[in-house]
Amino acid sequence: MSTTTGTVSATPERVWEVLSDGWLYPLFVVGASRMRDVDDTWPAVGSKLHHSVGTWPLLIDDTTEVLEVDEGSRLLLKARGWPAGEAHVEISLRPDGAATLVTMKEDATAGPGVLVPKPLRDAQIHWRNVEALRRLAFVVEGRTT
Repeated sequence: MSTTTGTVSATPERVWEVLSDGWLYPLFVVGASRMRDVDDTWPAVGSKLHHSVGTWPLLIDDTTEVLEVDEGSRLLLKARGWPAGEAHVEISLRPDGAATLVTMKEDATAGPGVLVPKPLRDAQIHWRNVEALRRLAFVVEGRTT
């Protein structure tokens, strides 16, 4: 599983506010191009984000589902983007002084992505998640100033 960590200059509560608003995911999830719908119960277990990935006109409609949630500190998601496959993505928050340490753990769980050799897969996921955490920080910090 690829693990990527970044710091957001805001409290975990402020970071969780962004994670709890499913409509904001295309602002920081690399590859997500638009949000089509968000279940009213997001981010409860079983709730889904209905998103599109890719670049117009080559968009794929799929979903991301909450598998586990620890309110305010952790989400385990099943992200789908078929035909590329599925991945489990864990996002956890930990206070770090006045900031928040955000950790993303991700790996392919189904589809062609699991055929990519693990060292190459981990490197690709890591670099994408470095950018995702950078974007998340921009969104959260922009909302708190």
